[in-house]
Amino acid sequence: MSTIISGTIQEERALIRKTVRNARNTLSKSEQKDAEAALCINFFHYIKLPKPAHIALYLSNDGELDTNQLIQYLIDKNHHVYLPIIHPFDGTTLLFQRYEKNSPMIANRYAILEPKLNCSHICPLYSLDYLFTPLVAFDEFGNRLGMGGGYYDKTLANYHKTGATKPVIVGLAHDCQKVHQLPIAAWDVPLKHILTPSKLYTW
Repeated sequence: MSTIISGTIQEERALIRKTVRNARNTLSKSEQKDAEAALCINFFHYIKLPKPAHIALYLSNDGELDTNQLIQYLIDKNHHVYLPIIHPFDGTTLLFQRYEKNSPMIANRYAILEPKLNCSHICPLYSLDYLFTPLVAFDEFGNRLGMGGGYYDKTLANYHKTGATKPVIVGLAHDCQKVHQLPIAAWDVPLKHILTPSKLYTW
């Protein structure tokens, strides 16, 4: 049985998505570069990684906080970086595949680059140390609003049900993506950590 969201909540969430996406897309190239550099500084200040760490990140799209510099730094420090790929069979969840500087890439259905599927390079969710998720907006209580596809929600459903502690899940966002309070759907699970160019939020 599917969960139904009231029209009002759907409309509120759609408006927030539009407003926040517009805000981050109006950031200049200089502001994006400054945010990218600040993210790297904050990352290594706040995130305590095992050596080597297994870290799932994502390639930025649609004005998202740029992760390219961070990914390259992590690879240079001999950490293992994984990128999400849309599951080839169910099409609704994500797999996390090892990414290196020479990894062959393909465009997915959203024209976002992801590693070409290689089953031997897939990392099970529970083997990741950290998983960094994109988001459209977040609020003062750690609630996360995504693009609406539900990929991360579905991928992490069992993780939340079992109360697993690994991987540590952290949202990444520009500071301008913070709102006072988001309208919440039944399946929403607040994040415990969100990292921005200016600070680490922890609940």
